Amino acid sequence: MKITVLGAGAWGTAFGQVLADAGNEVTMWAREPEIVEGIRDHRHNAVRLPSVATLPETMTATGDKAEAVRGARIVVVAIAAQFARVALQDFAPLLPDDCMVVSLMKGIERTTGKRMDEVVREALGGLPAARFAAISGPNLSREIADRQPAATVVACADIDGARMVAQACGTPYFKPFVSTDVIGVEMCGSLKNVVALAVGMARGAGYGENTAAMIESRGLAELTALGVAAGAQACTFSGLAGVGDLVATCGSPLSRNYMFGANLGKGMSVEQAIKASNGVAEGVPTTDAVVSLGSRLGVPTPLASAMSRVLAEGLTCGQMLGSLFDEAITAE
Repeated sequence: MKITVLGAGAWGTAFGQVLADAGNEVTMWAREPEIVEGIRDHRHNAVRLPSVATLPETMTATGDKAEAVRGARIVVVAIAAQFARVALQDFAPLLPDDCMVVSLMKGIERTTGKRMDEVVREALGGLPAARFAAISGPNLSREIADRQPAATVVACADIDGARMVAQACGTPYFKPFVSTDVIGVEMCGSLKNVVALAVGMARGAGYGENTAAMIESRGLAELTALGVAAGAQACTFSGLAGVGDLVATCGSPLSRNYMFGANLGKGMSVEQAIKASNGVAEGVPTTDAVVSLGSRLGVPTPLASAMSRVLAEGLTCGQMLGSLFDEAITAE
């Protein structure tokens, strides 16, 4: 089928390759003329995914919004989460009436505290829940671009919609599982980035396995409690979208959130870390959104609150870790 990917960053391009490998005709949409020309004329995204020398022949690119989505059965959104609402509004009148819209984005909108499924459906004029799917899992773009074996979760309120999207992206090296827990998959994908910042910071500061394991396990408990309070299923957090993605993101230098945190742990300021990372990691704007969400839902967020102080006040890693401990004896 014809599938359009909005956004030709590393993950969008890697997923476009997955879709092409699965037998689809893929059109990438990008704002940058050099990226469009590179993919369309040279089958190469030298700006965002230079590790792939040659993209599949069934991939092309355009900068024209109407041309990009014309006739698409599935439209995949791979835009930076904080800019998704504005970017998608232009596409609302152009989308085919029956297309599925799939989000690869992981984040919470800073200005509203809303998940990406809420943002996408609102920006597209009230898109029905049955026509929206979220994809999330342990999916580091560089490894998937190298066609290393990986799996993901496709979540849609309509299980048939999830199956349709899963069939479109399944390949011998990329295995999609299906779910109806859209809230859980969305929250796993966004909240784990905050944990990755903290783990990266601890690693950068020289702390070892015990500290990393503590942050990851307590972070998982924190995001699970938040997810359940928001209406997610607890079991989602113990699967690919939860533990799976947390392990991958918190343990790899390919993760921008992990590396951003590592640079903070080495003593860089937030501004220096932004420069070193060539941009802001998604976990940075998500951190305050998580704290706000916890306050609204009545769920304690000690890890997110500590990372918020790191970002706002410049706390050291030692101070951040110290803030996670108090004198009270509590149940796990």
